[in-house]
Amino acid sequence: MNLLVQKLKQIAIFIVVSLFCISCSQITSTNTNPWKVLTLPTEAIFADVAFTDDPDHGWLVGTQAALFETTDGGDSWAEKVIDFGDEKISFSGVSFCGEEGWIVGKPSILLHTDDGGVSWSRITLSSKLPGSPDGIIALAANSAEMVTDLGAIYETKDGGQNWKALVEGAVGVARNIERSEDGRYVAVSANGNFYSTWEPGQTEWTPHNRNSSRRLQNMGFSLDGDLWLLARGGVVQFSDTGEEGEWSDAIYPEFSGSWGLLDIGYPTTDEVWVAGGSGNLLYSPDGGETWQKDREVEDVPSNLYKVIFESPEQGFILGERGVLLKYESSSDAA
Repeated sequence: MNLLVQKLKQIAIFIVVSLFCISCSQITSTNTNPWKVLTLPTEAIFADVAFTDDPDHGWLVGTQAALFETTDGGDSWAEKVIDFGDEKISFSGVSFCGEEGWIVGKPSILLHTDDGGVSWSRITLSSKLPGSPDGIIALAANSAEMVTDLGAIYETKDGGQNWKALVEGAVGVARNIERSEDGRYVAVSANGNFYSTWEPGQTEWTPHNRNSSRRLQNMGFSLDGDLWLLARGGVVQFSDTGEEGEWSDAIYPEFSGSWGLLDIGYPTTDEVWVAGGSGNLLYSPDGGETWQKDREVEDVPSNLYKVIFESPEQGFILGERGVLLKYESSSDAA
């Protein structure tokens, strides 16, 4: 019996040592750091960024009614203030089609401009709107598509004066809602225990069970329209359908990372940037096969919440307390 106990202890020690070694493994560092760290004069958490048809002219929005404008491609930003009186405003989305732009937020905020943001007008929304506006996409002149934080989807074709419901049933309180280029949506439930999908022509959201015991953190679409997911514990997975059983094996880009991964962005179809808590920034040049870590931004005093690429040459990572990372391609940095 003593021999058996000793053997079991040896096995237990081996397992512990093995796990310790794995947790201490070091992911390869990126050869260069293409991200320029900017700190803007605000305590807000940034939520979205969008540009007009001029790649130098863009707008950045966030909590605390944060609104910033750039005219040099994002190298510098000027704060703009809109007087909302005593309302506590939190912007969550911005989008442009040419010089026409839209901003949405809570509680039930919809702003519209047709002059690139020289002036913004507020459009009153119905008190019966399910939830608060969460995101908006400018589609064409006077046309936009808006989604609320309960998954209600509406479209306007007359500059926001009238809205038509595209989905009859809301999805419920959502942690994240993302839209693909072709108009499909994916929403993660507030607790991360399931997700739902919707595509044009459907009248209801389709619910899906999560594919593991780990709760979902975020989901979205690649440039090819495939789904990706981030789950608790630093898990990344990819799927071209999103159906149960159709997901890739779980990927742990940095096994020892105890912080959460929060968002994914694609400058090209193969390149993947994954951002997370405590300045964590990971990069894959081959669609998730191999991973590197950008250690030059580790000391940034911010969680990195959202990765947005306007083009392969223009991208941003949105943080908190005014932290904004601007992507500089090799040609820009040269």
